[in-house]
Amino acid sequence: MGQGDRRPARQPPRPLQHGRAHAEADGGVSRLTHLDETGRARMVDVSDKPVTAREAVAEGFVRMSPETLALALSGEGKKGDVRAVAEIAGVMAAKKTSDLIPMCHPLPVTKAEVRVEPAEGGLSVTARVKTTGRTGVEMEALTAVSVACLTLYDMLKAAEKSMVIEAVRLTEKTGGKSGDWKA
Repeated sequence: MGQGDRRPARQPPRPLQHGRAHAEADGGVSRLTHLDETGRARMVDVSDKPVTAREAVAEGFVRMSPETLALALSGEGKKGDVRAVAEIAGVMAAKKTSDLIPMCHPLPVTKAEVRVEPAEGGLSVTARVKTTGRTGVEMEALTAVSVACLTLYDMLKAAEKSMVIEAVRLTEKTGGKSGDWKA
């Protein structure tokens, strides 16, 4: 490269302006609380929020063949009672959510219940999580369902690798400043 071929100094990328996003539920504009004014991630300060009872319900589904479903329901899998292990894994996951999701507050989970039930085409997973705290337990319920579904997949993959985890979603939340919500 000769003296006349100087390239301009590389400029650092400018941060995106993430401070706001459209909220579909109410048609208005809501602030993304985990981002500061410059778009940097942060853990929300909830110290001034009141302590209230909060609850969240989430669901998910593991689609599988009738043969794999029959194996899951038989309780005779090589790794034990598939449904019971997945339910326990989901409860454990609810309690560990803040270790897995960076901006999630550690919460005193006062109830975590996970149910795995047979449904047409596979197994349905539902989690109900409660706390009394300054922030909600939506992420705990979603994490419980996700890990329960992953556990089902892990325990049944020897029988079927083409299973599909789908439709993981929040279905209900109660308590807190934003009030109650139902899908």
